[in-house]
Amino acid sequence: MRTSIIILNWNGWKDTIECLESVFRLKTLGYRVIVCDNQSSDGSLDKIKLWANGELNAIAQNPELAHLISPPILKPIRYVELTRAETGTAHIEFDAPLILIQSGENIGFAAGNNIGINCALRDKNCEFFWILNNDTVVDPQSLDAMMHMMLERNDIGLCGSLNLSYVNPEEVQTEGGNKYSRWTGRVAKRRKYFVHNLPPRPAEFDYVNGASMLASRDFLEKVGLMEESYFLYFEEMDWAMRAKGQFTLGYARESVIYHKEGKAIGSNGDRMSRSLRSEYYLTKNRVLFTRRFFPWALPTVIAAIGAAALERICRGDWNRGRTMFTAMAAGMNVHRIP
Repeated sequence: MRTSIIILNWNGWKDTIECLESVFRLKTLGYRVIVCDNQSSDGSLDKIKLWANGELNAIAQNPELAHLISPPILKPIRYVELTRAETGTAHIEFDAPLILIQSGENIGFAAGNNIGINCALRDKNCEFFWILNNDTVVDPQSLDAMMHMMLERNDIGLCGSLNLSYVNPEEVQTEGGNKYSRWTGRVAKRRKYFVHNLPPRPAEFDYVNGASMLASRDFLEKVGLMEESYFLYFEEMDWAMRAKGQFTLGYARESVIYHKEGKAIGSNGDRMSRSLRSEYYLTKNRVLFTRRFFPWALPTVIAAIGAAALERICRGDWNRGRTMFTAMAAGMNVHRIP
C-alpha cells in the first residue's frame, strides 16, 4: 500500500460513507483508507461497517454528483477495527483496504487525523498520506494527480487539490490553498469564480487547504505531525509555517474534490452564518497562531478581532460578539504557546 488516505469522522456518517464510496473508485493502485472516529454519538462506526458490508448505501446529497458514487462499488469491503491504544501496540493488518479506528473521545481535527497518520507511518511501504475531509467527494483521478506532482518534484512536501463547491460544482472554493494576512490574522477573502474561467496560473498561497492535503513521508518525518493544541482550525497554516525552508507547497489542478465546507462543525465562508463553536476556535487560534509565529503583529490582530466583535454587538448579535471577546482572552491566557 503506497498511500494511506486518512478521513476523520465526527457525527457525520452520511457524509463519510458518501466520501468513501467515491474514494474506493480512485484509479490509483495501492492505497488503503483509514477512518478515525472522534467518539461520535450517532453510531457512525456501526453505520460505516454496514456500508462496508453492503447493507447500507451511500446517498448523493447533490444529484449532480451522483455519478461519483453510483452504482455502488462491489461489497463487502474487508476492514479491521482498532482502538486508539491498539494503533501503537497491536499487529495491524496493513493489507486490509479499510481500517476503522475509535479515538475514544473528541480530540479535535489535528489529534484525530494524527492517530491515522501515526498508524499509517508504521507501514514502511507507505510513502504518501492523504488527509481528506469526510464532507467531500472526489474525482477518480484526484489522488493520481497529486502523487504525480509530488513524484516529479521532491521539494514539495504538501500538495493540495482544486476544491469545488459540493452544492454548486462549477464554483471554485480554492486552488490548492489560500493567502493569510499576518496583520489581521485572517484568511484573505476569496473572490467568486467558476471552473470555466480558471486563471491560467493559480494565485500564490501560504498554506494548503485542510480539506485535501497530500503529505510525503519525508515531510512528516522532518516537520512532524499536525499541532494538536489548536483543536480546530489553523493546523494547516501551522504545518506550512513549520515547513518553511525545508519544503515547498504544491497544487495539482487535475486533482478535483467537491467540498461541503465545514458541515459538521458549522464553519462557513459567510462570517455571519458560522456557528458560535466555530467562531470561538477561529478567534482563539488567530491569537495563538499569531503569538507563535508573528508576535510583532499581535496588536493589529487584537485590534481587528475587537473591531469585528464590536461590529457584531452593534448589529445586535451579542452572542457572537461576546464569544469573540471570550475567545480572544482565552488565546491570550494560554501559557504554553504551541
